[in-house]
Amino acid sequence: MVYHSSFIDDDSITKACGCPLLPLKTHIKGPAPASDPDKADIVDEAITFFRANVFFKNFHVKSPADKLLIYLTFYINVALKRLEGCRTLAVGTKAIINLGLEKVPVPGEPGFPFPGLFTLPVSQEEADKGGNKWKTAQLCIQS
Repeated sequence: MVYHSSFIDDDSITKACGCPLLPLKTHIKGPAPASDPDKADIVDEAITFFRANVFFKNFHVKSPADKLLIYLTFYINVALKRLEGCRTLAVGTKAIINLGLEKVPVPGEPGFPFPGLFTLPVSQEEADKGGNKWKTAQLCIQS
């Protein structure tokens, strides 16, 4: 069974390219609001559901948060592949930090892994907000 995000689609949640800027448990300032440290955020869900969801070829999107869950599942997979050959904690830490520093393409740019999953940015501000969200998600996974 595919696991979906528990975050419901709420019109009050800001979106960038159709991706919700959900609250995150992080100390890094970004466009996403801060989450209650005692509650699970979307990154927690992605990590919790990763093992089950990674085996499914099809994923029926029920909410915009599911789109973010798909992206985060992909990112966790990329991070694990980077860690595959790392023999020490220091080497693994460096690999993840370097992954977090890489430029992340936003929807509509060449190299974005899921064309059509998110809407194209309608302005540079929305593209920048989306880019910052991905960077925030990357940094959350690192911490």
